[in-house]
Amino acid sequence: MRHLLPTLAAICLLLTPLAGRTPLAQAAAATPDSARVIVKFKADSPLLREQALSASARHAERAQALGQRVGLALRSGAGLTERSQVVFASGIGSAALAATLARQGDVEYAVVDQRRHRATAPNDPYYLQGPPVAGGSGGPVAGQWYLRAPSGALVSSIDVEPAWSISTGDPAIVVAVLDTGARFDHPDFKRVSAGGNLLPGYDMIHDAAVANDGDGRDPDPSDPGDGVTQADVDRAPTNCKDSIGPSSWHGTQMIGLIGAVTDNGIGIASIGRNVQVLPLRVLGKCGGFDSDIIAGMRWAAGLSVPGVPANTQPARVLNLSLGSEGACTAAYADAVAAVNAANAVVVASAGNSAGHAVSAPANCAGVIGVAGLRHAGSKVGFSDLGPQISLSAPGGNCVNIGAGDACVYPIMTTSNAGATIPGASIYTDSFNVSVGTSFSAPLVAGTAALMLSAQPALTPLQVKLLLQASARPFPISGADNGSDPVLECTAPQYDSNGQAVDQLQCYCSTGTCGAGMLDAGAAVLAASSGTPAPSVRARIDIAPVAPLAQQALSLRATDSSVASGHSISSYQWELVDGGGIVSTIATPTAAVASVTLSAAGRFTVRLTVQDNTGASSSARLSVAVAAAPGGGGGGGAIGVIWLAALAAVVAALRSRSRV
Repeated sequence: MRHLLPTLAAICLLLTPLAGRTPLAQAAAATPDSARVIVKFKADSPLLREQALSASARHAERAQALGQRVGLALRSGAGLTERSQVVFASGIGSAALAATLARQGDVEYAVVDQRRHRATAPNDPYYLQGPPVAGGSGGPVAGQWYLRAPSGALVSSIDVEPAWSISTGDPAIVVAVLDTGARFDHPDFKRVSAGGNLLPGYDMIHDAAVANDGDGRDPDPSDPGDGVTQADVDRAPTNCKDSIGPSSWHGTQMIGLIGAVTDNGIGIASIGRNVQVLPLRVLGKCGGFDSDIIAGMRWAAGLSVPGVPANTQPARVLNLSLGSEGACTAAYADAVAAVNAANAVVVASAGNSAGHAVSAPANCAGVIGVAGLRHAGSKVGFSDLGPQISLSAPGGNCVNIGAGDACVYPIMTTSNAGATIPGASIYTDSFNVSVGTSFSAPLVAGTAALMLSAQPALTPLQVKLLLQASARPFPISGADNGSDPVLECTAPQYDSNGQAVDQLQCYCSTGTCGAGMLDAGAAVLAASSGTPAPSVRARIDIAPVAPLAQQALSLRATDSSVASGHSISSYQWELVDGGGIVSTIATPTAAVASVTLSAAGRFTVRLTVQDNTGASSSARLSVAVAAAPGGGGGGGAIGVIWLAALAAVVAALRSRSRV
């Protein structure tokens, strides 16, 4: 009989109506397999009515009432504030429970109560320091400085370790790298079929002469090399405009930053070590055609491409470290819109034309355009810039300019030693240098993949806005490294003949280099904690794009973005510094304002945009004004000594269609 009593008691407890149970029973500890969610109620929620109960009892009753609504037995955990608490449930996953509760009208947010671990550095040897410098190889001493926390002179480092403490990547998140393909034999790569994260991918290059692998489109995206010879320049069908030079192994370099095997005791660490990487070959000998790149974008996102088998593992993030000068074409705009509609984020490099206008497709609406930064946080000389940039990330720079000097701050990554055809697997270093906005984009793409790993429900727009909202402010001093002072970046400049003017190292603003410097840790934390994405983002455009003295110049806020369901309620223009050439702003509260330019020089304006909820955003832009034809004065070129060691790099990058 004594064995029967506990059983009868348990049955009675199960038969007791839910409302009749005590708060103590409701607050019981969750079972190990319970879903665990933090829920915050809106201020007007009926569940927050005043009750003469203890805090634990109030939380228990709220959990019980909320559970009855959604048909789940919720148990209450610790309270966080008067309106937020932890709840538990069995028989359902944490993510599913959070999504269910978030749909309730009086719930402000519901997010998974995740377990965190202390952030630790991976054991990949080059994460902290490159190999010893000897005989024209090795380094950099700073290793993968661009991934670590900002410290001392390393201002633009992206601080990825706090992100890793939240997520090291979910294999369900796929990042497509649209580039020259992959060297699958690199020891820091591992195919999915062998327990790694590198998917088979596809070769989307249609023309065999460009593909350089003997055929057209096929399921093998292995990079055979893209070196250019004099014959390639002279003969059809290639007729290359690229400089003669060796193979770049560019795709392998991008893949390494996003998905190299990490914590394996060799080589480098990657940002998204556990996300799956989908190599797509769209660039070959002499670059790549838009038609192949667009086909690759569509296929990567799971959209149909005639004559190509369906992609059964669509990507949530596309990395395009490629581009060329010119406006976003209708074909690219159409492709980006379709990819975004398929819930995929598109990240692209700004371009390497030494401060000219942003390249396509980075300048397309719906793309996260990324500019390049020096280690000190200023715009690196080769990076392009403009209002289409979303944010900036390290692009690598050398500092030392002597012949044979080791480059101090390159972006170290996976590569290949072959001059034309594949050779030994290697890592770039202080002598085999990798710099460019190509390397800025995958740092953002990898961060976006970690954000989606932490919160898969994010839309492409939400990813972009959270990246921007979590970015660190640009420095405004401390980056000088020569005899000339570093000036504030201006909108892309043009001389009196309409020719683009090089704009080298400069201090970034929100109107030229995006919202700020990538902060991977803050971005992933914002995604995982359910931080609402900002609803409005200010952006400044000017017309004409090549302003001359004695002209009227339009300042336009018409491309400022606002979230779905919101509208812009006010605009406010402010003259920060007239520079002696602008005295007032006409119609300073309109979407389009104007100024009269009395002479050549530069001036600075700030725009603040507010939406119908009261949220606001500001952008700042410095504008260079050239002298009118035949007039005196300067043409707006910046008087900064260009680093000789990077001059050849800029020329080479500018001459190639990949970024």
